Amino acid sequence: MNKVLLIIQREYLSRVKKKSFLLLTFLVPALFLAMMFFVGYLTAKGDDNIKEFKVLDQTGLFENKLTNTSSLNFKYITGDYQKAKDKIRKDKSGFLLYISANYAQNGGIEIVSEKKPSIGLVSDIERQMETILKNNKLIAAGIDTAVLNNSKVNVSIGAKQLTDEGEKDASVGATFIVGFVSAFLIYLSLFIYGAQVMRGVIEEKTSRIIEVIVSSVKPFQLMLGKILGIGAVGLTQFLLWIILSATISTVAAGYFSNNDSNKEKIEASLEGTPQQAQVKAASSNNMAQDFFKAADTINFPYILGTFLFYFLGGYLIYSALFAAVGSAVDNETETQQFMLPITLPLIFTFILGMNVIVNSPDSPLAFWLSIIPFTSPIAMMIRIPFGVPTWQLILSMVLLVAGFIFTTWVASRIYRVGILMYGKKVSYKELVKWFNYKE
Repeated sequence: MNKVLLIIQREYLSRVKKKSFLLLTFLVPALFLAMMFFVGYLTAKGDDNIKEFKVLDQTGLFENKLTNTSSLNFKYITGDYQKAKDKIRKDKSGFLLYISANYAQNGGIEIVSEKKPSIGLVSDIERQMETILKNNKLIAAGIDTAVLNNSKVNVSIGAKQLTDEGEKDASVGATFIVGFVSAFLIYLSLFIYGAQVMRGVIEEKTSRIIEVIVSSVKPFQLMLGKILGIGAVGLTQFLLWIILSATISTVAAGYFSNNDSNKEKIEASLEGTPQQAQVKAASSNNMAQDFFKAADTINFPYILGTFLFYFLGGYLIYSALFAAVGSAVDNETETQQFMLPITLPLIFTFILGMNVIVNSPDSPLAFWLSIIPFTSPIAMMIRIPFGVPTWQLILSMVLLVAGFIFTTWVASRIYRVGILMYGKKVSYKELVKWFNYKE
């Protein structure tokens, strides 16, 4: 046992002391937050480059009816279509919206330009033209479009969950985000830290240092120490990320709360003015505030506890398989033939999780994926925010532990032979022989 602890200590300290570990640990939360603010800023700012469209409307139906936006500016022209195209050809950045007299036929509406228009601009113009044509039809049918537009209503459904403690809010959006982020982090970490185990085994094998190590340590002890040491590195990194992210989130929540109080002061000063409705609308549509309010409905200690368990369980299973693959090859390029069968359950579960489990977390497929040890770390983390019966959670955890023990036993039988094999092309048939070798 002392030898295993020494190996764990060596694997842990050699990685934690690296500058790359420290930089990655402390920069990732800051970079993630900066990315979120940057994307939000760019989305809110939009495209400052206004595209000017010259409109040649031979029908007269759309004249002075297309609305200018933050990215579109319409200018109506008359004249010959061919001459209008020649002018656009000279104006490298201009666009011509041509509406022929028989626009209803295929190809009757065209955008002509030197540069290709973006799909967003084309979609915006299409929606405006569809609205204009629909209104024309309504007017022709004697329907007042103003009355029709005023009849539109917005419905917002609030979800309530009935529990033994009473009734509480159930934010579907926040539940989906927490499930997706948890599953994605486990999905990503299993590849990252599992690959580190595999590379470590390959490096020690190719440098022949493994021959010295196994003279004083059993192969199983070496594999177990390496797995647990690198797993402790991953766990440390995740805990630091959680602490830093929680700190940043608290600061952000305080910032948005201060903004909310400022809006109340502004709203009070505008009491009785037309601007009051605009301030109220802006306040009620603050997505950041809505997210923090929705986050209060999530039991984060419970989510965090189960996340750490399934991260460790999934890592221990897959890192044992990665260690077996590393022991069977002489370089990283030879691992590809063995990697696909190992990673396929993860990829399969993640794809199904984002398309099936989130929409039906209590379905039979979701149940079985969250019970099978090779798929449960991802499937169960998607289901947990939606609520999972206690007996299913316990069954999944027990099977995950049993799966780790069985997988480690299988991988160790391959590892004990593979780490001393050099210069031989390994096949699946050869791995079966190694497994059946007696001690």
